[in-house]
Amino acid sequence: MLFSRSDLDRLNGILSEAARREIMPRFRKLAAGEVREKAAPGDLVTEADEAAERFIFAELERAFPGALLVGEEAATRDPAVLGRLAEADLAFVIDPIDGTLNYASDLPLFAVMAAAIVRGESAAAAIHDPILDDSALALRGEGAWLESADGQARDLRVGRPVALAQMNGMASWQYFPEPLRSALPARFPAFASVASLRCCGQEYRLAASGRCDFLLYGGLNPWDHAPGVLLFSEAGGHARMLDGSPYGPGRPSTGLLCASDQESWQQIRSALIG
Repeated sequence: MLFSRSDLDRLNGILSEAARREIMPRFRKLAAGEVREKAAPGDLVTEADEAAERFIFAELERAFPGALLVGEEAATRDPAVLGRLAEADLAFVIDPIDGTLNYASDLPLFAVMAAAIVRGESAAAAIHDPILDDSALALRGEGAWLESADGQARDLRVGRPVALAQMNGMASWQYFPEPLRSALPARFPAFASVASLRCCGQEYRLAASGRCDFLLYGGLNPWDHAPGVLLFSEAGGHARMLDGSPYGPGRPSTGLLCASDQESWQQIRSALIG
């Protein structure tokens, strides 16, 4: 099964409409009872997350009948759905609001994300910014681009390699297991800066546009990383698990590093992991 440019346009249109209908009208207007904590402290879900996921699911079911739908909130309720990703002819992984903590904190830095998975491999990606109303899009083998609401587009390309001490990176180090979790921050001074936007979608957009030199992630939920890894790779970047193996959505794994090229990836890994 192929996933075409017109299919990607339909997917992106659904995400954009969910942002307009369900997410932006609630932004900075959530009542206390509309923000709840999930299993882990600081892991939030809002009424906007759930409403957007319901809308996206309904529209995808109409547009792509029979596709497996895996959303962050649905998977929280039924984790077993993740085990079906590898075998589905067509599946979608959806993060209705990536950066929920930012959203619930009234910070305009969040995204709506989805990837189309064809027989276990990412085929298309869309990361929509509801504030700017533009989308970073990618099709496997056809590149990555940024598309505005009026249809104007420009290609995305990762930055050129630079020396380690000049690199600016994003790292979600807190999701690594110990003892690496505690050791990583002490190694960040090897770089010019290491930060976190608390939103994978915006970090992947930043890196795919050449404005960030590397990304480091511990936990790898597919709705967070299947869209971003494809976007970054199609923009010319080198994304691998820390053991050097390719990333695969839904495969149990920990530790992902994205860099502008393979040589930079090796240098960054050595500085961070040894």
